[in-house]
Amino acid sequence: MRGWRVCGGLFAILVSGWVNDALAVDQADSTAAPAAGASAGAAPAGELTPHLGHSRHRHPHGQHHPTVEPGETRFFTTRSSEALLPLPMEADAFVFAVFGDRTGGPPEGVDVLADAVRDVNLLEPDLVMTVGDLINGYNRTDEWLVQMAEFKAIMNQLLCPWFPVAGNHDVYWRPLNDPARPKNQHDDNYEMHVGPLWYSFQHKQCQFIVLYSDEGNATTGEKDFSRPELQRISPEQLAFLREALNRGRDCHHQFVFLHHPRWLAGGYGDDWGKQVHPLLVAAGNVTAVFAGHIHHMRYDPADGIEYVALATVGGGQAAVVPEVGYLHQYHLVTVRKDQVAMAAFPVGEVIDVREITGDFQAEAVRLARLPPTVQGGIRLTGRLRQQVAGGQWTVGVENPTSHLVDYTVVAESPDSRWRAEPDHAHGTLKPGQRHEIRFQAAYPSGPADESFDPIRIVLSREILTKTTRYAIPEVTATVPFMPTTEPPSAAQPNGVLVLDGDGDCVGIAAEKVPLPQGPFTLECWLRAKQFGKRVGLLAKTESSEYGIFVSGGRLDGSVHLGGAYRSVQPPMILEPGQWHHVALVYDETAVVLYLDGQPVGRTEGPSRGQRKINWLPLFIGADPDGAGTPNSFFAGEIDEVCLTRSAKYQGAFTPKRRLNPTDDTVVFFDCDQQVGPFLIDRGPGGHHVRLRGDAHLIECEPIIP
Repeated sequence: MRGWRVCGGLFAILVSGWVNDALAVDQADSTAAPAAGASAGAAPAGELTPHLGHSRHRHPHGQHHPTVEPGETRFFTTRSSEALLPLPMEADAFVFAVFGDRTGGPPEGVDVLADAVRDVNLLEPDLVMTVGDLINGYNRTDEWLVQMAEFKAIMNQLLCPWFPVAGNHDVYWRPLNDPARPKNQHDDNYEMHVGPLWYSFQHKQCQFIVLYSDEGNATTGEKDFSRPELQRISPEQLAFLREALNRGRDCHHQFVFLHHPRWLAGGYGDDWGKQVHPLLVAAGNVTAVFAGHIHHMRYDPADGIEYVALATVGGGQAAVVPEVGYLHQYHLVTVRKDQVAMAAFPVGEVIDVREITGDFQAEAVRLARLPPTVQGGIRLTGRLRQQVAGGQWTVGVENPTSHLVDYTVVAESPDSRWRAEPDHAHGTLKPGQRHEIRFQAAYPSGPADESFDPIRIVLSREILTKTTRYAIPEVTATVPFMPTTEPPSAAQPNGVLVLDGDGDCVGIAAEKVPLPQGPFTLECWLRAKQFGKRVGLLAKTESSEYGIFVSGGRLDGSVHLGGAYRSVQPPMILEPGQWHHVALVYDETAVVLYLDGQPVGRTEGPSRGQRKINWLPLFIGADPDGAGTPNSFFAGEIDEVCLTRSAKYQGAFTPKRRLNPTDDTVVFFDCDQQVGPFLIDRGPGGHHVRLRGDAHLIECEPIIP
């Protein structure tokens, strides 16, 4: 998250007239007159963009900007080209920003306001308007002055002029029964320290009119935005409005600003509809009216006037549905003579181009690619069905950048039975600094059941610069299991993986099987219950990679090299109910298939052939399709699955019933250790992978063929 953004996406509302059904305009747009430089016979946009899968990329509110053909004085090239590049008209256009409510939230909301000021300074509009509720207010003069000075100090950091609107928080005095309360509450303070309660000014053939929506009762000084009788425009202000509208009668646009969206009626009564709205309509050039107070965005056009309510820039924010306007945001309004565009920007979304230097970018990438280190893990005890004995581990985080880095480390699991201490930690790293955070966790005693899930470490980081917090994408690391490391003795019953041929398998994610180019060995023991028409035994194949199949009982080993599969398909048929050892070996010269220690087939590989890589899982007992979904399931038992980055066998050998990992082992599942629904990798990676379907381990005595 950058700054005080509430939602992850930037959404825009481009406004210039209103179309009731935004998704239906594509057909109508295709019949509109073409812009300058466009062919009158051009195909509709949909025909030219066949890969655009939906219509929401098209904003139906504005007309194409007028253009002129390039002339010699404005356009220059030394190239010859038939393509016409129309130029924009040189008529004046400008941009202004509108800020919503600052108040109703915590005091820290001024940080959101400061972030909005930072954003808008990067955009440099001509001016900034507010819609009131500048301070928390509802207090006496001494507190009011402090809060207003703080607000003005932040707003005065804008590079452009800004213009205030008075809201209820800015003028209501509390306590109401205070004998020292002035008759008009904070009206005088506001006009002394901020500006007039109503005023207008002109800029680039446009007029801006500011109204005051909390006049209250002129006799008693009572103010209340929920009582219609106190939400009426006074004769004095109404006279001002008439005169202001007349002064702006020749302007391209007139814009009106106030705090309360009185056009919504309800507690505001009908004064706006009876007295104000008819004046605005009669003026003929009032384009939009802006207000705040309700702390969410809303758009209510009426009689050619666009009524727009803003959300907040630091005020109380429920964030019910950020994407539809419950967020901290501001509007940018682009004004041209004949149309106006509006876009809402979440606070903190604007990126400072000049801050993204090559060095800073490289540092951010370096940090993003630096995962947390995890030492220690979850202790396991027992045989086959492992018991969880709690865990202790240390998470290391470091800062390779030249800036401060905030971090948060969270220990989390979908399994609510874990009790981690602490469950999270956070801190700030100075440049080059490293922190280590120690965790410990407890888990109920007994074998882990099918609902067991391990603990993940989630690391969030932000680089802190002078103006911005740059969020680094979250990274996760699973706390490793720490099973018994001693290899099983011959006296211990052997575990095997049981698969039913109907959805049972084990999938090992591609990142857990990082097999480099060059020689390798893929092997296992198997005892089939039956052989289907197409059966994957160990496979990562999809017009790429490698695999062993036992379709119909016939062995088939393949490696995709030099653009094609190099396959070995010996003629013998395996019998169900018998244990066999199978090994697929690639030694960079040939692909060799071994059955029970004997080479049963060989296919020469291409010289200098590269194995085609994919990012699909390696399946035990199945074959992946193009989406990584398993199919072609194996029925029976599988044991001692091992992938090694070397050619282990160079001729006939006696296969060992129990294997052991080596320094070249990529993954090794001896099928002797299961914790809950996970099978444990006894290779150097120490991975654990989820059993699919009804796959499970059982004990059985070694059966030598």
